[in-house]
Order: sequence, then structure tokens, then C-alpha cells
Amino acid sequence: MIRHAIVKAASRIAEILIFTKRMNYRNIFKNDKVSFEIMQVYPLAKDYIDNPDKLKNIWVYDDEFVKGMIHIEENQIVELYVDTFFENQGIGSSLIEFAVEQMKCDYLWVLAKNSKAIHFYERHGFALTEKKQIEEGTSEYIIQMKR
Repeated sequence: MIRHAIVKAASRIAEILIFTKRMNYRNIFKNDKVSFEIMQVYPLAKDYIDNPDKLKNIWVYDDEFVKGMIHIEENQIVELYVDTFFENQGIGSSLIEFAVEQMKCDYLWVLAKNSKAIHFYERHGFALTEKKQIEEGTSEYIIQMKR
């Protein structure tokens, strides 16, 4: 079931975000200081708890417990992450279908080197555009994808 994120799920959302980002981005950014010192579960969870408005644009896939999340701003998918233990079970597909069908999302930005994500989004009707820019604070490019 996909539902709005609530404060009670803050630690689970933070856990998914931190660990999935480490798994997917460490090989791209090659910055262990960011991956293991700056990115921490507790401060992110506490930020959500202290600032519950930050959860207003986050939806979760909750099947007994939270297994994935999607962050949507207007018609843009900002983030979509599924706990690594539950990948390839249709959770990401359910989240993206929710974003497209229910929330009318039609674009997102993806790291140019994240071929796994690009392939996933292409399978769901998104295509790379010519728009690209440097990801803030890095030397890596992000590319816009549209439906």
C-alpha cells in the first residue's frame, strides 16, 4: 500500500535513504567521508521528526513495514528509493506508477552515471533529454528524463 509518510516512519525512511544512497552512489562519487561520516541515519530521522513538514511530499510503500519511498514536488519525482533487501519485487514500479498516474509526475533528474536507474525509468516510459547540469556540490552530471 502506498500512503503519505508519517513521523512514526521517519527512522525507517532515513534508513532506506542513507543505506540505498551508499549502495548506489559510493562507486560514482568515491567519497567515503560523505558516505560514512556526513550521511547518517539518526540526524536525518531526527530532522524529519523535528520538522514533520519535510514529510508532506513523501509517500511510502508500506507492506507490513516501510520498504520504499518516493519524494514528489509538483510534477517532478525528486527521489525514489527501495530498501536494497526488497529490490526486484515490484515496489519501485508501484511507486513510479503511483507518481505518474496519481500525482501526474512527468519528469525527474538522474545521475548520468547511474545506468541502473536510467534503465529502470526508461522501462517506465521516461526518456533522457538533452538537459543536463552539474549535481550541486559535486563534479557529476545529472540528466533530465521526461515522459
